[in-house]
Amino acid sequence: MNRMGEERRLLHIGAVAERTELSLRTLRHYDEIGLVNPSERSEGGFRLYSEADVERILLIRRMKPLDFTLEQMRELLDITHEVAQPDASVEARQKLREIEAIAMERRTALEKKVAMADEFLVRLRDLSGPEPEADSEAGEG
Repeated sequence: MNRMGEERRLLHIGAVAERTELSLRTLRHYDEIGLVNPSERSEGGFRLYSEADVERILLIRRMKPLDFTLEQMRELLDITHEVAQPDASVEARQKLREIEAIAMERRTALEKKVAMADEFLVRLRDLSGPEPEADSEAGEG
């Protein structure tokens, strides 16, 4: 692929923020700590992200609700890069399975919390009573 084709695929930070639903501040923080660095910078110094960068950011975003630490996110990014290689080590694949098991445990815990929140909302609705009917009020007069 030529240089011009690559440049057209690069996204400014605002477009990445919109696409990933993360704030500019979060994306800048990820860059500052070396979690996800933009592939390039424009002549003016603006961050330019590739599709691969965006995919890494989306992977991180998916880990956030499961309370993975930044260090765990960094480890997972390294492992996913390694297992994508044809000569990936058995250790890397095993570590990926361990992270998957942790994610499943955390997802189950999250489901329980959502179920409790749903029960709470039902209880609040029960306590607040039925909604007044707009039609019956409008018809009286």
